[in-house]
Amino acid sequence: MRQKYNEAFLYKVVRPIITFLFIHLYKPKIIGKENIPKEGRIILAGNHTNNFDCFLLMSSTKRCIHFLAKDELWKGPKRIIFSHLGLIPVNRRKKDPNSLFMAKSYLEHEKVIGIFPEGTFSRDGNLLPFKYGAVKMAEDTNTSIIPFAIKGKYKIFSKDLQIIFGEELKIKENLEIENKKLQNKVKELLR
Repeated sequence: MRQKYNEAFLYKVVRPIITFLFIHLYKPKIIGKENIPKEGRIILAGNHTNNFDCFLLMSSTKRCIHFLAKDELWKGPKRIIFSHLGLIPVNRRKKDPNSLFMAKSYLEHEKVIGIFPEGTFSRDGNLLPFKYGAVKMAEDTNTSIIPFAIKGKYKIFSKDLQIIFGEELKIKENLEIENKKLQNKVKELLR
């Protein structure tokens, strides 16, 4: 299958709608938005609290974010929708070199990858151990990571919801150290 590196058509159509609804319904506070570069490759990596986290990230930048998402979402007719949103399917039941290869291809074409290194969302709000995908693709493609933290609850009109973007993190040392560093940056942003 030939890979397309242009921005996902459906993403460009739905992002303004999602942003309008999200900003007006949840009234999130977006902090550090200026840390997201306006162009060039970047990885956005942070905690996962809710299925709505992708929408919050979409509302935080005009750039098209290619999210890594569980492959269970590609069953049935949803497959067409998710493919046109520019999402990258990940088999979470085993190591999935295909998803990593596809994400790295997007980065090599100066795109944005969105990833939740916990692999699933935490039900109690505590950070789960980070998987190595974010730091591995950052190292392999010489891409910086922008850590982020999502705080608060998705309650309509509550103004409780926040997303905080930290400063760029360059991967320099071994993956274990860098993965811990990324997790600690997200912890710091959550404080």
